[in-house]
Amino acid sequence: MPARDLTLLENAAREAGEIAMRYWRQDPQAWDKGGGAGPVSEADLAVNAYLETAFRAARPDYGWLSEESADEPSRLDAAHCFIIDPIDGTRAFLDGQEGFSHSLAITTGDRITAAVVHLPARGLTYTAVADGPALLNGQPIAPADHPIDGATVLAGKPSFDPAFWKNGVPGLRREFRPSLAWRLCLVAEGAFNATLSTRAAWEWDIAAGSLIAERAGCRATELSGRPLRFNRARPLSDGLVVAAPRLHGQMIAALSPIPSTGFPG
Repeated sequence: MPARDLTLLENAAREAGEIAMRYWRQDPQAWDKGGGAGPVSEADLAVNAYLETAFRAARPDYGWLSEESADEPSRLDAAHCFIIDPIDGTRAFLDGQEGFSHSLAITTGDRITAAVVHLPARGLTYTAVADGPALLNGQPIAPADHPIDGATVLAGKPSFDPAFWKNGVPGLRREFRPSLAWRLCLVAEGAFNATLSTRAAWEWDIAAGSLIAERAGCRATELSGRPLRFNRARPLSDGLVVAAPRLHGQMIAALSPIPSTGFPG
């Protein structure tokens, strides 16, 4: 089943990319969702409408959770559920940058079993299933092993607030990419050493990337080190730490046991 689901996700991701590229750098209509949720555009909604129609037709018994759809409590009773971010990195998309992605995942119970993160403007497609390798454009990927000193971490500025660290921020170097799903994949392929979010993270931002990172050889957990779980009633994780096992353990040990705060991001 995961292999069949992955094929479905891959085919849909390519079509989603074609839809998004018709709007990219064409000044699409956009507006703020309010409440700190950020912008949404007509491209997000067009991609979401396509994916929902295609996936519901192909897997009518699967649940549906998407950033751009009203939540349906019935998903909690489904054995499998789609978890979708139609365009992850909408701000970058609207700015004409290439670093936006389509994040598509399927759960079995509370675990991700098939995942695709597709960046159409860059021609990158990351994939994984629960019992297989993580791939980038069909080739296996693996993280880079690095100690905490000098590690390069993809994170927003709030994550480097000393309040989140037991003894101040370690000797980390901060980088940033607009799509959280892509950040997880960049760690999975060894381009960066870790991804960190001290803020709560929506499931649709991290579902696909977390499986890809894990199947590449990373550990992907909440700030506490607890495993990530998905298709929950409140679809938020308590922060995020993703890295190869040694660095992951060092980062968990260095972080303060302070609950994540603020809006997801």
